[in-house]
Amino acid sequence: MDLPVSPRHAAPSRLDGLTSWHADWSGLRVAVLGLGVTGFSVADTLAELGADVLVVAGTADDERAQLLPVIGARLVQGDLDEPPTELIEHDPELFIVSPGFAPRHPLVTWAAEQGIPIWGDIELAWRVRDKVGTPAEWIMVTGTNGKTTTVQLTAAMIQAGGARVAPCGNIGVPVLDAVRDPQGFDVFVVELSSYQLHYLGATDIDVSPLSAVCLNLANDHIDWHGSFEAYRDAKAVVYRNARVACVYNKADAATRTMVEDADVIEGARAIGFDLGVPGPSDLGIVDGILCDRAFLAERRSSALELTTLDELRSQGLDAPHIVANILAASALARSYDVPPEVIRDALREFSLDRHRIEVVLEQARIRWVDDSKATNPHAADASLAAFDSVVWLVGGLLKGVDIAPLVERHAGRLRGAVVLGVDREPVLEALRRHAPDVPVFEVDATETETVMTRAVDAAGEMAQAGDVVLLAPAAASMDQFASYAERGRQFAEAVTRTWGGGAGDGSEEPHRPAR
Repeated sequence: MDLPVSPRHAAPSRLDGLTSWHADWSGLRVAVLGLGVTGFSVADTLAELGADVLVVAGTADDERAQLLPVIGARLVQGDLDEPPTELIEHDPELFIVSPGFAPRHPLVTWAAEQGIPIWGDIELAWRVRDKVGTPAEWIMVTGTNGKTTTVQLTAAMIQAGGARVAPCGNIGVPVLDAVRDPQGFDVFVVELSSYQLHYLGATDIDVSPLSAVCLNLANDHIDWHGSFEAYRDAKAVVYRNARVACVYNKADAATRTMVEDADVIEGARAIGFDLGVPGPSDLGIVDGILCDRAFLAERRSSALELTTLDELRSQGLDAPHIVANILAASALARSYDVPPEVIRDALREFSLDRHRIEVVLEQARIRWVDDSKATNPHAADASLAAFDSVVWLVGGLLKGVDIAPLVERHAGRLRGAVVLGVDREPVLEALRRHAPDVPVFEVDATETETVMTRAVDAAGEMAQAGDVVLLAPAAASMDQFASYAERGRQFAEAVTRTWGGGAGDGSEEPHRPAR
């Protein structure tokens, strides 16, 4: 986004000098847009630095709102269609935007028109990263799907190697909270959303990570960015100024192009990963063995063993997209010199977060799998591809994304489909067109209280021995559930309540409810 500059703010020389926690931030007039977890971390940091902080929010959590005056910041709450009087009177020298606010938001537009420099929380965190001794190294992770799992894997591997590491960013712990932690860290593994990368890319700050990865790229958040091209360009910012490794997905040409076009520090290497046989400077799989052919001197003639598919299978980590995440995380950890044997040990102790390809129940040779985190078609595609015969629970808020290609791609593996959510018609139409012989059960969107019970009942009636009943909705959850986690929790409870009455060894037919 090009930011016009007004004469009043034409020479923000003071901001140019604010590149350290120990610089003089006192009295700097800052407006913070939003009071979610990230917005509060920004306000709290700036208040601690001595800035004059005004937070502007449409809604605000009561606890955070009550804490603002305690930390020395002020809050203006209400309609954000135009700048409130208090914001104009504050005459901000700097405007920091929480990630959820699109560049076309009226207050962001107003700040740009006034020539007020606009930052996101990542720029502020980079500038003040030296609060506790030597700044931590940054490893940056983005992608349409798999970010959180890859961040957790990378952090686990680095921690197993003995370093102090903080998984942070879009994963739930703001980077600014990690920066200000008094114990200090050696490494931050930072999950970055396309929103955060958009605002980082719109400034000239030289964030320079040790290594970075864009895991994959698919249509998502187009309404926020305005176009797929803008979304792609935001994701590509992750590689800017990388110093050691630009890790990319060999199975996703867009990520390779990002690396080829990136302006990196001299000496940074392109490191590929996929599920095939690795070439030199790649990580991949040979005869069931996950191998590193990138971080060793003899990479043209040999490889280092990281783990095996058999070991991963024993821990439920063998779904193809999870294996890809493991390879990406291994590349990032190896860029920090974590030994292969340490990576193997870390993987033996690792378990996925809830609602990510999580086996809820296995009964009568039917597996019930909760992948509620598959909130878009790209994630659901990876989930469906992990199984041969599926009863698919699908639907929710599609956010304008075309689900037909996903249905067409996996029609051959569908035993049946249970369609839920408010955006059912596009799903039903795609099934009629691409999977006309697949049995379909539609759950009425008005039955919010019983939606998951009815969905699970219907799925169980369709499932046969050897099938997987898979909750991979390919859609957001907020139409009928508080979050994807709540959706997954209700699925698991309904499965256990309705189908969990048989023998646990898979030999007995489960109890089938009366219809």
